[in-house]
Amino acid sequence: MVGQWMRLNRLFSQGTRAVVVSATDDEFIGSPGMLMAVPEVTRDLAEADAIVLSPGLLRHCGHAFDYRGAPLAIVRLDWHTTCCTAANYDRAGSAEVVSPRRALAMGADLAIATLSLTQTDAAADTADIAMFSRFAHEKRECGLPLIGELHPPGAANMVAEQLFEQVHIGCRILAELGADAVIGIFTGERFAETVAACPVPVLATIQNPAIEQRDALQLAYQAVKAGARGVVFGRQATGAPNRPAFLAALNAVVKEEMDPDAAAEEFTIR
Repeated sequence: MVGQWMRLNRLFSQGTRAVVVSATDDEFIGSPGMLMAVPEVTRDLAEADAIVLSPGLLRHCGHAFDYRGAPLAIVRLDWHTTCCTAANYDRAGSAEVVSPRRALAMGADLAIATLSLTQTDAAADTADIAMFSRFAHEKRECGLPLIGELHPPGAANMVAEQLFEQVHIGCRILAELGADAVIGIFTGERFAETVAACPVPVLATIQNPAIEQRDALQLAYQAVKAGARGVVFGRQATGAPNRPAFLAALNAVVKEEMDPDAAAEEFTIR
């Protein structure tokens, strides 16, 4: 257990909030015209605290993690249909891509896995819980921290109260299943209730990959004010015209609670 906590504490070094960038969007929402050259993109993400990668790409991006002070490598353990917004799946399903032990051997500092409860398909939900529970058991044995990512099916079409309930309950379920930290969609002012109800650190994410950069900074600011221990951004960061500048502004907002508009002006964010 010592190794697990040592690795997790690096993400929240000296009690600071974390800025995490996910470079796995192509795995779920990408289209042929949007696919990123991930090894090149990660060079611009040096100021992130951690970068999420699929296991197959980690070996091609070693340059991003092989020096003192580099971002932490978070390896995704699973693949999930409910995250594939460009596809038209009519049922929920998930698959294990790599085990926590193998991810650790590959060089992962942390792992991430998705929970997506349909609340209508008992077989799919049971399988999802079983797989996440298996990951939680294995990560304890090998000392690899596990981040649980909540992805409610159809989240984009939910009204605010429905989304809050899904995120609120789902984050707590992830913690009770053994996640060391959880990622939940930012739900506005009531996000503070989710943070208070969850016994592990809660990281906020936003579900609109096409959001304007200034709006993304505003939501990040609101999330940390609500108690989030950091943020996880995907296309909002990897698709920014000037990735280093956006990350600098995001770090200022998340870690120093800098006014978002002031941060945007200082780092020339349009």
